[in-house]
Amino acid sequence: MTNLAIDIGNTLVKTALFERGQVVDIFKSDELTVDFLERTIFPHHPDIENGIMISTRGPVPEVERYLANRLKRFVRFDHTTPIPIKNLYETPETLGPDRLAAAVGAAAVDPGSNVLVVDFGTAITIDFITADGKFLGGNISPGAGARFKALHQFTGKLPLLELSEETQLLGKTSHHAIISGVINGIIYEIDGYIERLRKDFGNFKIIFTGGDGIFFAKRFKNPIFATYDLVVYGLNQILEHNV
Repeated sequence: MTNLAIDIGNTLVKTALFERGQVVDIFKSDELTVDFLERTIFPHHPDIENGIMISTRGPVPEVERYLANRLKRFVRFDHTTPIPIKNLYETPETLGPDRLAAAVGAAAVDPGSNVLVVDFGTAITIDFITADGKFLGGNISPGAGARFKALHQFTGKLPLLELSEETQLLGKTSHHAIISGVINGIIYEIDGYIERLRKDFGNFKIIFTGGDGIFFAKRFKNPIFATYDLVVYGLNQILEHNV
């Protein structure tokens, strides 16, 4: 039996196929359409029985109807969907489904441990899950790309730059000052969370995910597990929980 997990993010769509809880294939695209599913996904995996989808871009009714008719069981994941952890967020209807799916994935990756999840995407989110499976919540701040764009758009002369290995403690040109300011600012931000949370919870696991997760993981001294696939892994766990 093959499961289908779809994560429609702000900038990218991830479509992952799972067998026995493991990713066996993954596709990335800018958009998700019925034509893409018919031409790219189902010809390679005709045995898909169950599917789950989240979208930060709003509903995609044509795709949802297609999957609901094509699959044995289809779940559009939102705050009303049963999950295998306890959600303590006070406004669950406002919680991004990708954050909650990542939390479920983190709890499954390292069960019985406190876990901090940092998702480096369009936004940077930090979320904490306790060893007994409680999602405590977290925070949201601009991602690296958004910080670079803000400096360019809201100033008169600063150029639009992007992540680079050219990081210095103190930039000696405007070019290096922007790159180092954004990258070091994010590093010190996350380091601050890690230090503060350790005072309250002791040791915990750290998982970096999202498009820039691996870029930042190698810049931290703490042992960190980095993966692109935490959200879709969590979605598969939620699908199994409901099936």
